[in-house]
Amino acid sequence: QVQLVESGGGLVQAGGSLRLSCVASGGTFSTAAMGWFRQAPGKEREFVASIGWTTVGIYADSMKGRFTVSKDNAKRTVYLQMNSLEPEDTARYYCAARRYTTAATKPEDYSYWGQGTQVTVSS
Repeated sequence: QVQLVESGGGLVQAGGSLRLSCVASGGTFSTAAMGWFRQAPGKEREFVASIGWTTVGIYADSMKGRFTVSKDNAKRTVYLQMNSLEPEDTARYYCAARRYTTAATKPEDYSYWGQGTQVTVSS
């Protein structure tokens, strides 16, 4: 069983930066594709970024150029560096893991989820 624990969320002013971390236990982390999603109150869960075994990240259009996803297999950790944050980025951010090696953009593509970490961006 894979367990995921996110950290790094918090309150930041618009234009600021945060780095989220997600530590995985169980499973084969080095070949698993990992993803980040977010969900704001009253909205559906939204794809943010994903990284596969090739370590090439894919991003939602609104995050391109601002967010960077990376993976440290030795630490069993996936990161989401978020720069130039906007109030619209306020949401709970979730880490997810796939049973497959390729990055993916849909929540149903992922089998394991963390509890999330709250990001609040003030204007």
